[in-house]
Amino acid sequence: MRMAQTRQGERGPLPFEAIDPRDVKYYRNQPTYWWAEEDDAYAWRDSLPFVRAGLAELILLGGGSIVLGIALSLWWWPLGIPLAVIAVLIIWFFRNPHREIPTDHGSVVSPADGKLVQIEKVNDPELGPCVQFGIFLSIFNVHVNRASLPGRVVAVRYRPGKFLNALRPESAQENENFDVFLVDNEAAKVGSEPRTFRIRQITGQFARRIVCWVRPGDVLGRGEIFGMIKLGSRTELLIPDSPQLDLVAELNQKVCAGSTMLARYRHPLTDAPSTTETSTTETLAADKAKDSHE
Repeated sequence: MRMAQTRQGERGPLPFEAIDPRDVKYYRNQPTYWWAEEDDAYAWRDSLPFVRAGLAELILLGGGSIVLGIALSLWWWPLGIPLAVIAVLIIWFFRNPHREIPTDHGSVVSPADGKLVQIEKVNDPELGPCVQFGIFLSIFNVHVNRASLPGRVVAVRYRPGKFLNALRPESAQENENFDVFLVDNEAAKVGSEPRTFRIRQITGQFARRIVCWVRPGDVLGRGEIFGMIKLGSRTELLIPDSPQLDLVAELNQKVCAGSTMLARYRHPLTDAPSTTETSTTETLAADKAKDSHE
């Protein structure tokens, strides 16, 4: 009853009465009840080395495989090996390792673990001239998603779709996905225009469960976890192009969510281009020239 008394907000679209934060697990990105961290009796789960949103699968599937494997191995030990492998894979999939988050102003960190398969200048109909990063996640990668820049969530959008292989370029447009739009609150501190950026969670051929618990009004720090995609998938980051934007990451590079820097916005008055960083125009022009010679 104490948990029910400390809840905040209104019921909204919730189809049942919520008693504690566990009841709104699949509705956290909608305007419904919420609890302050100090009132959440289950907040300790966020400190575990596993994703809180995957604890149910971890216990039921991982724990069930272990119990069944032990039971079968008592009859004939080789039968327990496949189930032990399954349990290890499940535990490995839902891991959530600690990450060192860059603190440099303007640092744009990767929103996902995986392989960087796309760095491209695009003219987005909503955000205008942008640079798009595409990251492919295999089943062996950590699957949590993190904010690339500190900012405030201004919109979220779900779009149903297909479940194509996430390696196929058309999967980004045709697969089921979830968009999170944020406004960079770091730019205003140095007198720059606010930058709106988008992180898109995309399902894959086997990944058919997108989890995102942020909603408009939430404020995220750089590298803060806001969701995950269960099984292999793709994550895209779209950031505004700018003369002050330097690319840091390279195509086909392995990246880690929250710790690998993809790019950096320089302060127009105090920062000069780094010798280790390249402007988006120079990098993309070099890539096109290289492709034309191959």
